[in-house]
Amino acid sequence: MTMTDTTPAYRGSEGLYKAAFVLAVFTIVYNIAEGIIATRFGYEDESLTLFGFGSDSFIEVISGFGIAHMIWRLRRHPDSKRAPFEKRALQITGTAFYLLVATLLISGIYNLYAGHAPLDSFWGILISSVSILVMWGTIVWKTRIGKALNSEAILADAECARVCIYMSVILLLSSGIFYLTGFAYTDAIGSLALAYFSFKEGRECFEKAGSEQYCSCDH
Repeated sequence: MTMTDTTPAYRGSEGLYKAAFVLAVFTIVYNIAEGIIATRFGYEDESLTLFGFGSDSFIEVISGFGIAHMIWRLRRHPDSKRAPFEKRALQITGTAFYLLVATLLISGIYNLYAGHAPLDSFWGILISSVSILVMWGTIVWKTRIGKALNSEAILADAECARVCIYMSVILLLSSGIFYLTGFAYTDAIGSLALAYFSFKEGRECFEKAGSEQYCSCDH
C-alpha cells in the first residue's frame, strides 16, 4: 500500500496514527504540568514523595518525546526498527531515573532516621487522584489504538504506562495515610517505594535501548 492510497483502510490507519500522536503530545504536556505542580507543592509541604513524584513526571517527558518519534516513524514505516533518536531518549531517561533513585534513597533513609514528616498531604492526595484517572484513560486509549493497528509497539507502551499508575497509587497511599493518621514515616516509606519503581523503569529503559524489544515490563 503506497502513501497515495485512498482506501478506507488506509484512511482509517492514518486517523489512528494521528490519534496516537496527539495522545503522545498530550502526555508530554500533561507530565510537564504535573511535574511543575507536584515539585512546587512537594517542596512547600516538605513532602519527599510528592517532590519525587513530580521529578518522575519530568523524566517521563523525555520518554514522551521518544514515544512521539516512535509513532511518527511507525506511521511512515510500520516495520522499521527503533531509530537512534529513540534509543538516545531511552538512555537519557534511564540515566535520569537512576539519579532519581539515588536522591530518593539518600533522602528517604535520612527522613526515616530523622522522623521527618511533611507539613501537609492534601496536594499529594489531589495530584495522585487526578494522575490515576488521567493515566488510566490514556492506557485505555493507547490499548484501543494499538489493537486497531495491530501494533506491538503501541500496545507495549500502553502496558508499560501502568507503572505510572502504580507510582500514583504509592503517592495516594502515602499522602492519604498521613492525612488520616499523622504517621510521620509514611512519606519516607513512600519515597523509598518510588525509588524501587524508578529503578525498574531505569533498568527497562536501558534494556530497550540495547535491543528491539519494546517493553520488558513484568506486570
